[in-house]
Amino acid sequence: VSLKVYDVLGNEVSTLVNENLSAGVYNYDFNATGINSGVYFYKIEAVGINGNEFVDIKKMMLVK
Repeated sequence: VSLKVYDVLGNEVSTLVNENLSAGVYNYDFNATGINSGVYFYKIEAVGINGNEFVDIKKMMLVK
């Protein structure tokens, strides 16, 4: 599982998760210290045991 944050130019800002995880629900804190307010995108990528791939990108607004 990989969970990364990107700015509007497509530059990677932060990697929150990059590890093997079992099925379930997980919570992670995003420490935005040193990152300006604005629009960012987060991308989650996962590969199941059966080889199915999941990729999703969502937009988020960071307001400090």
